[in-house]
Amino acid sequence: MQISQGQRLPLSKILQGRALTLSIRIDAAQVIDFVCFGVDAQGKLSDDRYMVFFNQPSTPCASIRITDGGRFAINLDSLPASIERLVFTASIDGAGAMKDIRASSFEVLSPVGETLATCPFSGADFTGEKAIMVADLYRKDGEWRIAANLQGYAEGLDALVRHFGGEIAEESPPAPISAKVSLEKRVGDAAPQLVSLAKKAQVSLEKANLTETKARVVLVLDATGSMNGQYSRGRVQEVLNRVIPLAVSFDEDGELECWAFAEKPLQLSPVTLSNYERFIDTDSQGWKKWNVGGRFNDEPRVIEKVLASFQQSDEQTPMFVIFISDGGVSKNREITKLMVDAAKQGIFWQFVGIGGSNYGVLEKLDTLSGRVVDNCGFFALDDLHDISEEQLYDKLMAEFPSWLKEAKAKNIIR
Repeated sequence: MQISQGQRLPLSKILQGRALTLSIRIDAAQVIDFVCFGVDAQGKLSDDRYMVFFNQPSTPCASIRITDGGRFAINLDSLPASIERLVFTASIDGAGAMKDIRASSFEVLSPVGETLATCPFSGADFTGEKAIMVADLYRKDGEWRIAANLQGYAEGLDALVRHFGGEIAEESPPAPISAKVSLEKRVGDAAPQLVSLAKKAQVSLEKANLTETKARVVLVLDATGSMNGQYSRGRVQEVLNRVIPLAVSFDEDGELECWAFAEKPLQLSPVTLSNYERFIDTDSQGWKKWNVGGRFNDEPRVIEKVLASFQQSDEQTPMFVIFISDGGVSKNREITKLMVDAAKQGIFWQFVGIGGSNYGVLEKLDTLSGRVVDNCGFFALDDLHDISEEQLYDKLMAEFPSWLKEAKAKNIIR
């Protein structure tokens, strides 16, 4: 079986047992450090004994062992429940960058060495980057899945360790990052109340190599009756506040395009640093009076409106859509068709479930077949306050970089 960049699938489709070997082959002139990070539900290395590399070749339970170069022997049954994800990385030891490593790949092997799946790097471009997040094994709905990340990282192994919450014995002073100053200044000059959010957003943007990325940011808000509690408690306004720094970073105009929907869609005013305060309660007479028809779900109609907005624009700028829903999704077939068709266009859809249930096809987007590229992702929260602002930004940025690279490789975007 061949796996492509950005693809996610259950491990059960590849192998029957729970023991396997993941082998990474990097075709580069430099010395490469291969590391597996065993992280918890917050994506952090809460136990540094689960960082497996040349100087610590096995976990305490021997569930992960590095045996030869980039080859890791894995027994998923032996992992403690606290380890939610295994992240396999490769980084250059010393100076230099990855340059052209398109002849490289990673493979999933059976316990007896049979190649069960392979993922070539042929569609990826890591020019100028010092590290790669190669692949993830992660728990979801009671089973283990694999994600072919192939996500480049501008800095090396020390930065990866810091990213996962580990400590570095000796750190050199970090280089100044002009984009960080720029984003904080742009936000701080107009909306000083959002500076804290801007700083946290910037960290996630840096980790994902997105500080120079340009995109139209669109926020789509579920305005059905079941969302009333989220609106009245201010949760929806909080979501909007947290998304604005991303729009300021990505969009040269610093505007956040905004839609609400129930039975029918409603385009709200563009959100800016000058009008964001109490936007939910004031724009278009406030959320209680939004003209969205009956307060029941019709996701396809607003998806079609967003698609039309993209198609009518002469710009070649990619669009990043953050779609908020509390569930009650029933039009699975229509949504599936729209997402498959939309994969040919320069739009990435990040669906976020908040405080609901019955997310329907939204929960199956990782394995949605028939698309040119993986153009959408989904995660759900019982409550916006269940995770920190930093964690929310990391989740929002998790799949967008992979889509950008894959869409560029397929000439969907420039």
